[in-house]
Amino acid sequence: MSVHKEIKKVTTNTLHEMKKRGEKIAMLTAYDYTMAKIIDSSGVDVILVGDSASNVMAGHETTLPITLDQMIYHAGSVVRGCSRALVIIDLPFGSYQANSKEALMSAIRIMKESGAHGVKLEGGAEVKESIQRILTAGIPVMGHLGLTPQSIYKFGTYTVRAKEEEEAERLLEDAKLLEQYGCFALVLEKIPAALATKVAESISIPVIGIGAGGGVDGQVLVTHDMLGMTHEFHPRFLRRYLNLYESMGTAFQQYIADVKSKDFPNEKEQY
Repeated sequence: MSVHKEIKKVTTNTLHEMKKRGEKIAMLTAYDYTMAKIIDSSGVDVILVGDSASNVMAGHETTLPITLDQMIYHAGSVVRGCSRALVIIDLPFGSYQANSKEALMSAIRIMKESGAHGVKLEGGAEVKESIQRILTAGIPVMGHLGLTPQSIYKFGTYTVRAKEEEEAERLLEDAKLLEQYGCFALVLEKIPAALATKVAESISIPVIGIGAGGGVDGQVLVTHDMLGMTHEFHPRFLRRYLNLYESMGTAFQQYIADVKSKDFPNEKEQY
């Protein structure tokens, strides 16, 4: 008789316990059911339905164009593919910056229509009211500091943030504020490793890095990047675990050749 092993779901509390134990948190992005199912069954802790869908799924240059409706569509697809991972959804640009009431409505729609477990939004002190209002509704919030891609036009570049002392101090201050406001975790993107380590040691909530060194509590990568499906993108922090761009191209070319040469389908591949 096979014993059915119960799958233990990852919660915000699980992540806190992991930080206390010193166990690193692994987080990846997903935007569709099939990919989410594979990632979830691999045992990842957190799946982020990132607004990076704007780039990798829709081909936009920035994360700005993706809408709340589109994020909900991607989020629902991912949630249906997951049975273990904590699923967090990015609040897209324009869905929370105007006022905290709008932020709350956006977060409620995401949770209600997709079945997700929490939301992520960019910024520090300036989004205080939005964070607090969302939390009041019982919705977990993950923060995001450092390089905040939704502010690309303000920065004018995707280079490393917080290299200057003043910006570094403000980032540390913002991280402490996000903890105070009640965020359950924080993403730090593309900042000096020493600063990221300092942030992780200064707050009790888990800090997940992307291009923020190894001294944080966990790591996140965009799945399409780490699988080598995107081949033009070469940041220093990216480790490619596969080169799917090449192997998929080879498979497609083989299929085309087989169709043209009448090799596919063969006798066994028809009714």
